[in-house]
Amino acid sequence: MLRVGVLVSGGGTNLQAILDAIDAGTIRNAKVEVVISNNAGAFALERAKKHGIPAECLSPKEFASREEFNEALVAKIDSYHLDLIVLAGYLVKIPAAMIEKYRNKIINIHPSLIPSFCGVGFYGLKVHEAALARGVKITGATVHFVDEGMDSGPIILQKAVEVEKGDTPEVLQRRVMEQAEWKILPKAIDMIANHEI
Repeated sequence: MLRVGVLVSGGGTNLQAILDAIDAGTIRNAKVEVVISNNAGAFALERAKKHGIPAECLSPKEFASREEFNEALVAKIDSYHLDLIVLAGYLVKIPAAMIEKYRNKIINIHPSLIPSFCGVGFYGLKVHEAALARGVKITGATVHFVDEGMDSGPIILQKAVEVEKGDTPEVLQRRVMEQAEWKILPKAIDMIANHEI
């Protein structure tokens, strides 16, 4: 059984997609052991509690330095003996020591077709605003392994989504979540859990 930890900062829609897929049996041989957020008000923590999953908040603001926070985060992750760490809208830079320790055991979902609209500053609505400003006809989402760069690790899965006439960033964000993110993130976890990657 793959022991999964999910790191979140906001509403937790990707977390919900993972939990629903586990309940439906489309993610096999995996269990979410903990949900960790940097934001005490993240609705994702409520989603975890409703599922009987430990929900923890660890915020950089609670620590005197980023180094102390990084050490505490790694210690918290270590305490759950996780096989896979899923970044599902987690807006905190992952410490290099954690990437090194959990090499190829951390995955991220990004709301574009990497290498487009990714890297520093590209998160949330900013990705969709940039895609619309550029006039692309196709966007989508990418699941990738996390390395020391920003959105630069090896790609696991991608799914394309059409941009439609009259799209706003919010409408496009929703379509990318529904048609791509909520499908490929659970699929990637299932593939990892069942040694298909």
